[in-house]
Amino acid sequence: MKPLLLSLLALIMVGCSAPSPDEFVIWHGYRGAERAALEEVLALYNEQTDGPPVRALAVPFDAYADKLSAALPRGRGPDLFVFGHDRLGGWVEGSDAIDPIGFYLSEADKERFLPNMLEAMTYRGQVYGLPLNFKSIALIRNTALAPEAPLDTHDLVSMAEDLTDPDRNQFGLAYEFANPDMHAALMNGFGGGVFDDAGTVALNRPENVAAFDLLLQWQNEASILLPEPTGALVLSVFNTGKTPFVISGPWFLSEVAPEIEVGISPLPDIVEAGGAPIQPWIFIEGIFVTRTSRDPQRAFEIAQFITSETGQTVMAEMGRQLPAATAVWEQSSISEDPVAAGFRAQMEQGAPMPNIPELALFWSPADVAMDQVLRSGRAPTDALAEAQTKMTAAIDALREQDR
Repeated sequence: MKPLLLSLLALIMVGCSAPSPDEFVIWHGYRGAERAALEEVLALYNEQTDGPPVRALAVPFDAYADKLSAALPRGRGPDLFVFGHDRLGGWVEGSDAIDPIGFYLSEADKERFLPNMLEAMTYRGQVYGLPLNFKSIALIRNTALAPEAPLDTHDLVSMAEDLTDPDRNQFGLAYEFANPDMHAALMNGFGGGVFDDAGTVALNRPENVAAFDLLLQWQNEASILLPEPTGALVLSVFNTGKTPFVISGPWFLSEVAPEIEVGISPLPDIVEAGGAPIQPWIFIEGIFVTRTSRDPQRAFEIAQFITSETGQTVMAEMGRQLPAATAVWEQSSISEDPVAAGFRAQMEQGAPMPNIPELALFWSPADVAMDQVLRSGRAPTDALAEAQTKMTAAIDALREQDR
């Protein structure tokens, strides 16, 4: 097809698919209480402002990222959207989806969020979004079985061993330990991780080997871990009182049996790493203004309202989110909530998930390495070296395509 005809078709598609000029649209992937809370915030905004109203459009989460990737470069998407910060580098490098918004921000704006929140919305020195909430894994306890949280990994293993009885399907520690996202907490705690400070792949370093060695000790020597670390089994043993400890995030709590009283604590310090804390990745959701928004200034004002103390209070109290705004944590309804306070304490010991595009090429080699080490008995050094080679080759191939 000739370039001119392609251009004309593109213009027709954009024109036919553009949002109505009588409203602003924000896409999100929320369901249940989070969806209801966002709609309540937007209702408050529409009541307080003149001009076109803003409307929320819920997109099925499984298709959300693909829908954004397809729509935004073609100008067929929303004025704003809610998404995690880990895709930020990809949005910037791979499409014309979003524009920086740093020039809109005053010094007061920059100071109203918790540490690391605005930094997660920053890529190559430019701010692209406003942080709305954060999520991370932490230690979730059945307080009837574990009234106190372990202080370090030796305490954790000791307490878990006392409550492990494989013959009764009881295990002292339940989590999806074969998931690279979960295992990253140990890697970070040992001072390793996926990338070095320069953003270069660094999977095959000694710190990551040490993280694997500790996990293997928990699995094979202490024998405190579930034999099959699936999400369904983790939930089952917790709800039936057959494990005192689960490592998971706030999403896990919605499925916990009502008769179980839970406690949330930061993950313990790693004795084997000189007392450094287990350091999970922090996942930060933000609001982004699309490049094709018909009025970026107004779209930014909408994002400002949603992430304001008023907006985030509704999202926290009604939607059970963990707010990114510092002022919301000064309210007793949030700060004295034991669940919110527990995850806030964990956030202080976490590390924002990298937001560079290369992270997307980590998951497949990491899945293979986890399987080789945990199921096939391959040495961590060899598995990590192979993952390093695969990930580096994938990055090099991607960069070659972009030239």
